[in-house]
Amino acid sequence: MEILQNLVYGLSIALQPDNLLFALIGTVLGTLIGVLPGIGPVGAISILLPITFKVPATGAIIMLAGIYYGAMYGGSTTSILVNIPGEAGSVTTCLDGYKMALKGRAGAALGMAAFGSFIAGTVGIIGLMLFASPLSKVALKFGPHEYFALIFLGLTFVTYLSHGSLIKSIMVCCLGLMLSNVGLDPITASPRVTFGFMQLFDGINIAPLAMGLFGVGEVLANLEVSEKVEIVKTKLRDMFPSRLDWFESRWALVRGTVIGFFLGLLPGGGPVLASFLSYGIEKRCAKEPHRFGEGAIEGIAGPESANNAAASSSFVPLLTLGIPPNVVLAILFGAFLIHGITPGPFLLKDHADVFWGVVCSMYVGNIMLLVLNLPLIPMWVQVLKVPPRYLYPLILLFCLIGAYTINNSVFDIFVMGIFGVLGYLFRKFGYEPAPLVLAFVLGPLLDLNLRQALIVSEGSFLSFFTRPISAVTLGIAVLMLMSALFPVVQKRLQTYKESTEDQ
Repeated sequence: MEILQNLVYGLSIALQPDNLLFALIGTVLGTLIGVLPGIGPVGAISILLPITFKVPATGAIIMLAGIYYGAMYGGSTTSILVNIPGEAGSVTTCLDGYKMALKGRAGAALGMAAFGSFIAGTVGIIGLMLFASPLSKVALKFGPHEYFALIFLGLTFVTYLSHGSLIKSIMVCCLGLMLSNVGLDPITASPRVTFGFMQLFDGINIAPLAMGLFGVGEVLANLEVSEKVEIVKTKLRDMFPSRLDWFESRWALVRGTVIGFFLGLLPGGGPVLASFLSYGIEKRCAKEPHRFGEGAIEGIAGPESANNAAASSSFVPLLTLGIPPNVVLAILFGAFLIHGITPGPFLLKDHADVFWGVVCSMYVGNIMLLVLNLPLIPMWVQVLKVPPRYLYPLILLFCLIGAYTINNSVFDIFVMGIFGVLGYLFRKFGYEPAPLVLAFVLGPLLDLNLRQALIVSEGSFLSFFTRPISAVTLGIAVLMLMSALFPVVQKRLQTYKESTEDQ
């Protein structure tokens, strides 16, 4: 009964004209960002974050959240029509979606992606409503020891689940922690790593950092790529999957939704990992696995439902525990703080209007996306024809304006430029920028809770292992790091042994 009351209360906020407008703007922009290859929701939210400074908190978060889950919808369009993933979570959709398009079934592929995204996204929102209140009550029992252990586990998940080199992910994560220490000490108020710059006394702002790493860095990286793609044409009347398509995809939709929901709850999981895992499981469960990669409808239904369910459920740890599970929600975490709201156990109590307004706006946003996506696909295809020489300067212009308007300071533009070059170098040498942003956002919380825990326990590190929750959480984190590092160390030892034997 309480859930229904909260739902009615949330809908009364989400259906206000201004919030409806923000949801519409967010979902349309998110779909556009998903359609445009290479930019992704991280870059889009980073670029648009300064625009929300003068917007009411509820409307700002509704719009930014709409960009996030809207990009999950839009990313499938380019994956299917031009074989280019609009965002990372749609990489697996390319494998079968484009093959279906080449066989003249682009409409069925796009329709299944849209309907699967809507179904899974809605289930994810229901799960968010059910899990939010119990988790908030549990989180109220957490002290600094438990929060430190949980944040440390989150950083471990991020590095453990990152694609590519584990060592590189750990190095980038450590760099993010170092950058998070720039500014005034939270306890003694003494300057740390400011190098005498007054502008750094408040620390490095998340907006120019994220805009540089993801916006400017992506543009610089894409300037090196010149590739012509062939766009497969499709018609609106062909957008609906057949009964056979639905029959073949029924269990893929269920499995993808379940996988995505639970992976979205884990720090470091999120839509990308969910879509890859869902595709692998569907291929393993299929009676004819050779069909995958040749135009199997299940290869679209599973990953697309997984990444949208993960996008919805990833709001659970952010809103209830105050811990962003992925890089997009790390930037949303910063948006909350900019508006004077701290996500976590007290959010439901102190800002119930923001919490339920945002959650219920996701229901409304999912309906908007379903209505918009099918008829607007021809328009998105036209957007893909915009030459990069026009598109990339516009992105840089938005980044420059956004960085400057945060504090009306040229210093922030220089900060964005530095991180833009760093983001380009990361892509050039195979480093992932996402662990840096997550570590940068979680670093102050990690530092503060560590020091508070040590003050309470009179400097005893053993206190972390005498409290059950923190001991178990730290134990899991250490085991994960050891299990991930062991194969690397073993390989290095084997290589060294072989080289010494050859000599």
